[in-house]
Amino acid sequence: MSKNKKAFKALGLFIICFIVLITIGLGGYQMPSYRANYHFTTPDKWKNDPQRPIYLDGKYHYYYLYNRDYPKGKGTEWRHATSADLVYWKDEGVAIPKYTNPNGDPWSGSVVVDDANTAGFGHGALVAIVTQPSADGGKQEQYLWYSTDKGTTFKSYSNLPILPNPGKADFRDPKIIWDHQAQKWVMTMAEGTKIGFYASSNLKDWHYTSGFFTENIGLVECPDLYRMRADDGAYKWVLGASANGKSFGKPNTYAYWTGNFDGKEFFPDYNKPQWLDYGFDWYGGVTFEEGRGSDTTNHRYALAWMNNWDYPHNTPTLREGFNGMDSIVRQIKLKQAGDHTYHLVSQPIEALNQLTNSTDFYKEIKVNGSKTLNITGDTYQLDTDISWSEIKNVGLRLRESIDQSRHVDVGVFKEGQYSYVNRAFTGQPDKSRKYLESRAPFDVSKKNVHLKIFVDKTSIEVFIDDGSIVYSNVIFPELKDKGITLFSEGGTAIFKNIVIKHF
Repeated sequence: MSKNKKAFKALGLFIICFIVLITIGLGGYQMPSYRANYHFTTPDKWKNDPQRPIYLDGKYHYYYLYNRDYPKGKGTEWRHATSADLVYWKDEGVAIPKYTNPNGDPWSGSVVVDDANTAGFGHGALVAIVTQPSADGGKQEQYLWYSTDKGTTFKSYSNLPILPNPGKADFRDPKIIWDHQAQKWVMTMAEGTKIGFYASSNLKDWHYTSGFFTENIGLVECPDLYRMRADDGAYKWVLGASANGKSFGKPNTYAYWTGNFDGKEFFPDYNKPQWLDYGFDWYGGVTFEEGRGSDTTNHRYALAWMNNWDYPHNTPTLREGFNGMDSIVRQIKLKQAGDHTYHLVSQPIEALNQLTNSTDFYKEIKVNGSKTLNITGDTYQLDTDISWSEIKNVGLRLRESIDQSRHVDVGVFKEGQYSYVNRAFTGQPDKSRKYLESRAPFDVSKKNVHLKIFVDKTSIEVFIDDGSIVYSNVIFPELKDKGITLFSEGGTAIFKNIVIKHF
């Protein structure tokens, strides 16, 4: 064999060995990803509106709007996921495919378990009422689908709507509940700036009972109605809806009213709504009952789509082929305020604690200026109590870059008397600059605050004090930005009991 042939053969063997070694070396290596660590995300393509989860056979069944053809093709369908703890989810595939009947693609609606067989599909059948654009011009109408295989697949009941459009441009997002007091099904509908109420005994035949007219919160979507027992023992009905309040200087999230419902009409305690979230990215929110046999009026769970229709196609995850994430599941309770009003408070569900891999703790740190911790992270829960005697601005800079030019700020601005989340320094794509800092009024006279903050790859959720103020925001950091800095401007602040649970 010639020297050239020997050299060529040796080179070939070297290349083969090199490839094998690289393959073995990379076997356990994963490329850095923007996919959330502990938030629900679509497996691929696109998701938006969540549908209210139901509990069946030891699991929560969750359906959401999914587009398999994103970003080139349009149309949504209902995709299905299940969970025993509302933290870990199993994908179950598409349950209602798009364009499988003469009407358009399925939009938002709701699904119920028909235990009493009121609709005639069998005891325990799942019945979904869904908005679809009609075949004759795209009018928004309500269609019935049903499942006899525990929600794996649904069949179309009829090509005709069970609730035709009465001549409205907006007529969508039916939400169905069983009214135990009136012993009938009740439906809420989004009708522009109005929420319509309908009643039925069999889920097929519906009649209009009344309407609730909203004021100065724009178009409403995905209405919600449920009964809760407050901490003082009083029972109240809560009417909620995703609202477009941005043009009125209000949140663009979930508005709600407390009041009374007589089976036909809702009577609010006050016409002015309250808000379940003050961030920019908690939309299409749904609330649902505890499924394990507990008192269903003592508390509920809630989650929402984490995105905003002003920048829906600018998420960092697009480079990885998917676009769609939900908030963490929170528990909501109804509390009486000192002035005899009622409001909802939110706290993250306790099951999230099972995610903890390690914990860091600081008993007390005094800050006048800034103090960067020697701890970094991009997926964690951070709790701290902050107190002060005289300051202008106090809080934390999270997902901070090494040069400290990029960060997300969470804190209290004393002079403005508000708490805030500021994401102006993370590459937020909003060109109008209207969605950089979210704010809510804060009583600065008490001179202390408790912050509970959940950070993930592309999100931040902040619970203030008892959870009457919550911020949910998508953020746009670089993956390598993981710093944590405490800051106080205009005086000394004391950060106590800093607990960082790394997920």
